Amino acid sequence: MMRLMEFSTGCTQCPRLADFLDEVRQKEPTYFARPVPSFGSAGSPLLIVGLAPGMHGANRTGRPFTGDYAGVLLYSTLHEFGFATAGEPLDAAGLANPDLALNGCRITNAVRCLPPQNKPEPAEVKQCNAYLAEELAALPAGAAVLVLGTVAHGAVLRALGLRAKDYAFGHNAQHVLPNGMMLYDSYHCSRYNTQTRRLTEAMFHDVFRAIREYLSSLETARI
Repeated sequence: MMRLMEFSTGCTQCPRLADFLDEVRQKEPTYFARPVPSFGSAGSPLLIVGLAPGMHGANRTGRPFTGDYAGVLLYSTLHEFGFATAGEPLDAAGLANPDLALNGCRITNAVRCLPPQNKPEPAEVKQCNAYLAEELAALPAGAAVLVLGTVAHGAVLRALGLRAKDYAFGHNAQHVLPNGMMLYDSYHCSRYNTQTRRLTEAMFHDVFRAIREYLSSLETARI
């Protein structure tokens, strides 16, 4: 397995984001408020790519999708389909649940720092892309990559050197990539998308059902 590029929670390569995190640490001294590392084992058969840490979610707890509304649906779904040992991302103290572990799954973000108003700039997505490229390079043959939203979709394609126009984003769209991996698209499991019913639990489960069936078919083929 390829060794991943060393990631530092002290990264300050994007001045706007580094300055913003400095401000957040001053206002919220108990928050993690640093670049957030990936969660799960490197080289897992499923890589999930989100947008960026949320202010009161990963930016607070230091674990992707942990502590905000989006993580509630994501982790309950991961548990439902056997990718997580528990469906509750937080413990009784409101911190990252130490009893939650991922099975054959890893979670990361296109941008690892909290962006102002949850909107990273294109240059920031590009700057962070080297980390994502190495996450993808470490995946096993035939791995599944799930992107949550269009920014993550574009970031994965950039990291693989592919043209966005050849792989149009669409909820529950599936793309066979030249390297043999499967790319799955989903609307982001944000509070806005779920409350407006743009994304329902059933729709999200449909995506994971397809991923589970695909990965199970690979395991069967290897027997």
